[in-house]
Amino acid sequence: MSELHKFLFDGLPVRGMIVRLTDAWQEILARRASNTATGAYPPPVAELLGEMTAAATLMQSNIKFNGALILQIFGDGPVKVAVAEAKPDLSLRATAKVIGDLPADARLPDMVNVSNKGRCAITLDPKDKLPGATPYQGVVPLFDDEGEKLGKLSDVLQHYMLQSEQLDTTLVLAADDKVAAGLLIQRLPVKGEGNLEGTSDKDRDQANEDQIGLNEDYNRISILASSLTRDELLTLDIETILRRLFWEEKLLRFEPQAGPQGPHFACTCGRERVAQMIRGLGVEEAEEILAERGDIEVGCDFCGKQYRFDAVDAAQIFRPPTDQIPGSSIVQ
Repeated sequence: MSELHKFLFDGLPVRGMIVRLTDAWQEILARRASNTATGAYPPPVAELLGEMTAAATLMQSNIKFNGALILQIFGDGPVKVAVAEAKPDLSLRATAKVIGDLPADARLPDMVNVSNKGRCAITLDPKDKLPGATPYQGVVPLFDDEGEKLGKLSDVLQHYMLQSEQLDTTLVLAADDKVAAGLLIQRLPVKGEGNLEGTSDKDRDQANEDQIGLNEDYNRISILASSLTRDELLTLDIETILRRLFWEEKLLRFEPQAGPQGPHFACTCGRERVAQMIRGLGVEEAEEILAERGDIEVGCDFCGKQYRFDAVDAAQIFRPPTDQIPGSSIVQ
């Protein structure tokens, strides 16, 4: 069963969380493998997407945000785009578009950053945003301050956290065809008297930035966390990992999130959403597809569900809202 554990280091300005995705991750892979048009993900892509799904879960759980967190990696390699989405209820979905072959040992630069033009985008899409409001999005390159390609997703996201939140962050990520897991350790925001009351957001950000790399407690715990190997993260249970890494530290543990309240696969696709997409194509293009194929069939990249619209359905899509007629509801 997939699970998420959060904890604090007692008396220290450091927090942590660890996620282990099993059934949720296996569902994502199984749905992709059952898609006869695409087939299963190549192992390097599955590993990247698993790490992204674990990271999206950790990042969503690390913020107080009523909306979707969408993590995207895109660039000029065979993996044109990879997406992982986490909702506040820890429902997850992920997909990737792959064009061409990949070597079995392909790494992040080989997949999306061949010419050092790859990007990582983190989008926060509020559930209750006002009409016309656009989601917040932060974008970082897939290279470091010296322009050198970053070889791991964890390095990219640590760089993003440092830029966006001015907080030291350590991430350890791993995935295979059974488990996607991640460990996050982060220095807590600076809190002076009254939690910096009376200071501006700019001053508060500067106070956090001034502490980057200087907190000895965080640095010690970060070194311990970084010693966790890929095999350990994938094969050991969460209790064993925390005991091995932080046996000398006093942890304040929160109630684990598992089962219905834990990480789980879910897709938000629906017939109405697909109808909106067809509406966006325009009448002429929709009619051309109908003339060629007899119907319009759209498959969800995330869950694999197929939606089919015949000529009657398509005509209804383009009718004025006050002039709708019942349509068919064929779903495969």
